[in-house]
Amino acid sequence: HGDLYRYAYWLTRDPNVAEDLVQETFLRAWKAIDTLQDDKAAKGWLITILRRENARRFERKQLELVDLDDHPQPQHDALHSEQQMEHEWLHRHIARLPEEYQEPLLLQVVGGFSGEEIAEMLGLNKNTVMTRLFRARNQIKEAMEQKNQARGHGHG
Repeated sequence: HGDLYRYAYWLTRDPNVAEDLVQETFLRAWKAIDTLQDDKAAKGWLITILRRENARRFERKQLELVDLDDHPQPQHDALHSEQQMEHEWLHRHIARLPEEYQEPLLLQVVGGFSGEEIAEMLGLNKNTVMTRLFRARNQIKEAMEQKNQARGHGHG
Protein backbone atom coordinates (compact mmCIF):
# COMPACT_ATOMS: atom_id res chain seq x y z
CA HIS A 1 0.00 0.00 0.00
CA GLY A 2 2.78 2.46 0.91
CA ASP A 3 4.63 2.17 -2.41
CA LEU A 4 1.40 2.42 -4.38
CA TYR A 5 0.35 5.50 -2.44
CA ARG A 6 3.76 7.18 -2.93
CA TYR A 7 3.62 6.47 -6.65
CA ALA A 8 0.03 7.75 -6.88
CA TYR A 9 0.99 10.89 -4.95
CA TRP A 10 3.90 11.53 -7.33
CA LEU A 11 1.48 11.21 -10.23
CA THR A 12 -1.33 13.33 -8.77
CA ARG A 13 0.28 15.69 -6.21
CA ASP A 14 -2.96 15.44 -4.22
CA PRO A 15 -3.20 13.18 -1.15
CA ASN A 16 -6.96 12.69 -1.53
CA VAL A 17 -6.78 11.81 -5.23
CA ALA A 18 -3.80 9.53 -4.54
CA GLU A 19 -5.75 7.69 -1.83
CA ASP A 20 -8.76 7.33 -4.15
CA LEU A 21 -6.49 6.03 -6.91
CA VAL A 22 -4.99 3.42 -4.58
CA GLN A 23 -8.44 2.31 -3.40
CA GLU A 24 -9.68 2.04 -6.99
CA THR A 25 -6.52 0.08 -7.86
CA PHE A 26 -7.14 -2.43 -5.07
CA LEU A 27 -10.81 -2.72 -6.05
CA ARG A 28 -9.91 -3.47 -9.69
CA ALA A 29 -7.14 -5.85 -8.58
CA TRP A 30 -9.57 -7.74 -6.32
CA LYS A 31 -12.05 -8.13 -9.18
CA ALA A 32 -9.28 -9.39 -11.49
CA ILE A 33 -7.26 -11.41 -8.94
CA ASP A 34 -7.59 -14.57 -11.03
CA THR A 35 -5.56 -12.91 -13.84
CA LEU A 36 -2.47 -12.67 -11.60
CA GLN A 37 -0.40 -15.73 -12.44
CA ASP A 38 2.66 -15.09 -10.28
CA ASP A 39 2.38 -13.80 -6.71
CA LYS A 40 5.91 -12.36 -6.98
CA ALA A 41 4.68 -10.08 -9.79
CA ALA A 42 1.85 -8.64 -7.66
CA LYS A 43 3.54 -5.28 -7.01
CA GLY A 44 4.21 -4.65 -10.70
CA TRP A 45 0.70 -5.80 -11.56
CA LEU A 46 -0.76 -3.33 -9.04
CA ILE A 47 1.41 -0.47 -10.38
CA THR A 48 0.18 -1.26 -13.89
CA ILE A 49 -3.43 -1.12 -12.69
CA LEU A 50 -2.72 2.17 -10.88
CA ARG A 51 -1.21 3.69 -14.05
CA ARG A 52 -4.32 2.70 -16.01
CA GLU A 53 -6.62 4.09 -13.33
CA ASN A 54 -4.72 7.37 -13.38
CA ALA A 55 -5.04 7.52 -17.18
CA ARG A 56 -8.80 6.89 -16.86
CA ARG A 57 -9.05 9.95 -14.61
CA PHE A 58 -7.92 12.11 -17.53
CA GLU A 59 -10.23 10.38 -19.98
CA ARG A 60 -13.21 11.20 -17.75
CA LYS A 61 -12.42 14.89 -17.38
CA GLN A 62 -9.65 17.29 -18.25
CA LEU A 63 -8.25 18.78 -15.07
CA GLU A 64 -7.08 22.36 -14.95
CA LEU A 65 -3.30 22.34 -14.76
CA VAL A 66 -1.60 24.92 -12.59
CA ASP A 67 2.02 25.95 -12.53
CA LEU A 68 3.49 25.38 -9.07
CA ASP A 69 5.62 28.50 -9.52
CA ASP A 70 2.43 30.60 -9.60
CA HIS A 71 1.14 29.15 -6.34
CA PRO A 72 3.69 29.46 -3.54
CA GLN A 73 3.28 26.92 -0.77
CA PRO A 74 2.82 28.11 2.83
CA GLN A 75 6.15 28.18 4.66
CA HIS A 76 6.80 26.45 7.96
CA ASP A 77 10.10 26.36 9.80
CA ALA A 78 13.31 27.06 7.83
CA LEU A 79 14.50 23.44 7.59
CA HIS A 80 11.12 22.14 6.49
CA SER A 81 10.87 25.01 4.05
CA GLU A 82 14.27 24.18 2.51
CA GLN A 83 13.34 20.49 2.20
CA GLN A 84 9.97 21.41 0.72
CA MET A 85 11.65 23.69 -1.83
CA GLU A 86 14.08 20.91 -2.81
CA HIS A 87 11.19 18.46 -3.11
CA GLU A 88 9.16 20.88 -5.25
CA TRP A 89 12.21 21.61 -7.42
CA LEU A 90 12.83 17.91 -7.98
CA HIS A 91 9.17 17.23 -8.73
CA ARG A 92 9.05 20.12 -11.22
CA HIS A 93 12.13 18.86 -13.04
CA ILE A 94 10.90 15.28 -13.17
CA ALA A 95 7.58 16.63 -14.51
CA ARG A 96 9.49 18.50 -17.24
CA LEU A 97 11.16 15.33 -18.46
CA PRO A 98 9.62 13.74 -21.54
CA GLU A 99 6.98 11.22 -20.42
CA GLU A 100 9.03 8.30 -21.72
CA TYR A 101 11.76 9.29 -19.21
CA GLN A 102 9.44 10.26 -16.33
CA GLU A 103 7.64 6.98 -15.96
CA PRO A 104 10.63 4.61 -15.76
CA LEU A 105 12.37 7.01 -13.35
CA LEU A 106 9.35 7.19 -11.04
CA LEU A 107 8.85 3.44 -11.15
CA GLN A 108 12.50 2.96 -10.17
CA VAL A 109 12.75 5.70 -7.53
CA VAL A 110 9.28 5.55 -5.99
CA GLY A 111 8.37 1.93 -6.73
CA GLY A 112 11.81 0.41 -6.31
CA PHE A 113 11.44 -1.69 -9.45
CA SER A 114 14.35 -3.12 -11.43
CA GLY A 115 14.98 -2.26 -15.07
CA GLU A 116 13.63 -5.65 -16.06
CA GLU A 117 10.41 -5.19 -14.06
CA ILE A 118 9.91 -1.69 -15.50
CA ALA A 119 10.45 -3.03 -19.03
CA GLU A 120 7.77 -5.67 -18.44
CA MET A 121 5.29 -3.15 -16.95
CA LEU A 122 5.75 -0.65 -19.78
CA GLY A 123 5.98 -3.25 -22.53
CA LEU A 124 9.49 -2.15 -23.51
CA ASN A 125 12.87 -3.73 -24.15
CA LYS A 126 15.09 -3.71 -21.02
CA ASN A 127 17.88 -1.85 -22.89
CA THR A 128 15.39 0.87 -23.87
CA VAL A 129 14.36 1.25 -20.22
CA MET A 130 17.98 1.40 -19.05
CA THR A 131 18.79 4.06 -21.67
CA ARG A 132 15.78 6.13 -20.62
CA LEU A 133 16.70 5.86 -16.94
CA PHE A 134 20.26 6.93 -17.73
CA ARG A 135 19.07 9.93 -19.78
CA ALA A 136 16.47 10.94 -17.17
CA ARG A 137 19.07 10.88 -14.38
CA ASN A 138 21.50 12.85 -16.53
CA GLN A 139 18.91 15.54 -17.27
CA ILE A 140 18.06 15.88 -13.57
CA LYS A 141 21.77 15.96 -12.69
CA GLU A 142 22.47 18.68 -15.28
CA ALA A 143 19.55 20.78 -13.99
CA MET A 144 20.85 20.36 -10.43
CA GLU A 145 24.35 21.43 -11.46
CA GLN A 146 22.91 24.52 -13.19
CA LYS A 147 20.86 25.32 -10.09
CA ASN A 148 23.93 25.02 -7.86
CA GLN A 149 26.00 27.21 -10.20
CA ALA A 150 23.24 29.81 -10.22
CA ARG A 151 23.25 29.79 -6.41
CA GLY A 152 26.99 30.32 -6.38
CA HIS A 153 27.81 26.77 -5.28
CA GLY A 154 29.38 25.89 -8.59
CA HIS A 155 32.92 26.95 -7.73
CA GLY A 156 34.92 25.03 -5.31
